[in-house]
This record gives sequence, structure tokens and C-alpha cells, in this order.
Amino acid sequence: MTAPATCRAADGSVYARRPPRAGRLPATHRYRFVTHTAQFGLKAPYPGSRPRRARRHDFARRMVAEHTLSADQLIQPYFVIDGDGTEPVASMPGVSRLGIERLVDSAGRAHALGVPAVVLFPVTRDDVKTDDCSGAWAADGLAQRAIRALKEAHPALGVITDVALDPYSPHGHDGLMDGSGYIVNDETVDALVRQALSHAEAGADIVAPSDMMDGRIGAIREALEAGDHRDVMIMSYAAKYASSFYGPFKKAVGAAAAFGKSDKKSYQMDPANGAEALHEVAADLQEGADMVMVKPGLPYLDIVRRVREAFDVPTFAYHVSGEYAMAKAASSNGWIDERATVLETMMAFRRAGCDGVLTYYATDVARWLKEG
Repeated sequence: MTAPATCRAADGSVYARRPPRAGRLPATHRYRFVTHTAQFGLKAPYPGSRPRRARRHDFARRMVAEHTLSADQLIQPYFVIDGDGTEPVASMPGVSRLGIERLVDSAGRAHALGVPAVVLFPVTRDDVKTDDCSGAWAADGLAQRAIRALKEAHPALGVITDVALDPYSPHGHDGLMDGSGYIVNDETVDALVRQALSHAEAGADIVAPSDMMDGRIGAIREALEAGDHRDVMIMSYAAKYASSFYGPFKKAVGAAAAFGKSDKKSYQMDPANGAEALHEVAADLQEGADMVMVKPGLPYLDIVRRVREAFDVPTFAYHVSGEYAMAKAASSNGWIDERATVLETMMAFRRAGCDGVLTYYATDVARWLKEG
């Protein structure tokens, strides 16, 4: 009698009966059966499946890679100053504040390497900082002049602007402050609308509200539509946390001294919260955001993944100043391989679900990718 081709295990699963043969593998290496409920039970068990086969050669690893990294997924941030000079940022080695002429040159080099967009952070003089933050929407303001210069020199380069009042406030906060020291919401939104419109009128392609005021995305979208700037996109800092990783940035924009020991916990998100981020993202999308951002980056990859899975919309992360400074410090001490570590970091963002990353390493990464 011929033996049946299959057998049924005690748990009810079915597996193939193997015919006897000479030189059969020892018991520890025999094929195992896989239950019909196993989540990843489609491949043959060892040694029929040897995952290392696809890892041995470079060509094979490239063929089966689940994610790829290219310059198209990078955004280069810039700190912009008045004048034509360059001011190195001590807490961010390799990063400098740039005058507009030098900004145009640097952005051109980044664009030539394939970086599709830059984001601007103005470093304003003290005499521009007022309680009403009116310098934020001045037609001849630093940000507005930088936008026009970039678009004139590099029309195909995407220009993203930071929409927040901290560069224009004497206290370093992202909004208008009342007599008690509280950052007021609705009055700040009105100011942000004026700021965003001034950026659009100067030629910005994307405005990126980073303030975390309630309702600002809807107000900005309505104003852009009414002002005939319907094609200007909104990249919302939808899940921006009150993080300790922003320290070098505050120094770079000159806000650290004014800010003192204050914090932004009354309007930026609590690092303890995850579900709240999904509500924030949902609200911004419903109000008209074209894309959303999670900030900071690496410590919040779980939030990136949850946003991506919940909404499946263009999702970005900001590899912030503290993350950059730590990589620079470790590499300068010889503790890590800077290039390998940064490329791995960028791939981690991609694997978590990011369509793109704002990173001070953008130009370096684009060059490394080009070098192969």
C-alpha cells in the first residue's frame, strides 16, 4: 500500500510526508512542518530556506532590498543671516549660518547633487524682534528676500519655509505672548496666516507651520486659496514634540539666550503621548495639509510608523540638530563611522515609512550616494 502524501499533526495542521532516502539529514536538520496559522509560514523551513543565500552577494542584496534611499528623499535645512558672510555654528560642526549670496551658492550645489528642496530658518537681528512679531510678514524681510533670491537663481529647486514666530519674538517662543506669559492661540494663528501669505507671495513652494497652534492649518489653507496661492503646499509639523533634542538649533537661530529656562510644553506635544499624535495629524489633514511631519526623528520612529499606517499620506521626519550633533561628536571621536552610520539612519527613516527626511546631512548623503 502506498503511504499517504500528507500527514496531519496533533494541532490539526497538515504537512508533507517526506519519502525515505539514503543519506538523510540528521534529525536536528530535518524539515519541520509549519502550521497553517503561522504568520510567516510560506517559506520552506531550514534548510530548504536559507535566508543567507540572498545576503552573500551585493547584487542579490540590491535585488531583494525592501527599501531604497536616494537624494530625492532629502531636504536640506539652512540658517540664513543678513549680509554675505558665513558664521559657523559651534554646536553643529559642519553647519554655518549663511548670507543670502552664500545660501544661493550652497543650495545650488545641493540641487546639483539631486537634493530636490531646501528649508529656510532666518536668524534675525534683535531690532527685528517685536512683541507683535510683525517682522515675520515684512515684504523685505530676511526670509522673503532669501526666497526670492533662491527662486530666481534656481527655479526648479523647491523652497520650503518655516512658519513660526520664534525668530521674530523677543522671548523666543513660537507665538504671541499675553501679560501672564502664556502663548495665546488664536491671535498667533492670525499672525501665522500673514507670515505664510508673505512667504507665498515671495515665491515659496511649500509653507511649513512648525508652531503647533490649534487650527492654524485650516486658517492658512483658507488664506492661500483666497489669495490665489492655491498651488502652494502645506507641510504641517503635525506631531512636533517638546523635545530636548532641539538645543543646538536654538543656539543656531540665536533664541537660546532669550528663551532662557522657559519651555514650550504648553503647545508642543508631550513625549509620553503617541495616540495624541494621530489626532493631531488627522486634524491637520482635515484642515488641508498636503503632507505631515514628525519631529524629532529617530526617537519618534514609532510615531512615524503609526502615522504612515493610519493615514498613508506623504510623511516626513526631521532629523533634528541634537541628533546631528550627537552623530558629529561620536564620529569626531572615532567612536562611529560617520558615513555608514548616517546612511543607516536615513534608511531607518525610510523603513519606518518616511517619504523624505529634513536633515543637516542632506548634501553629504546625496554626495555619498553619488559616490556609491
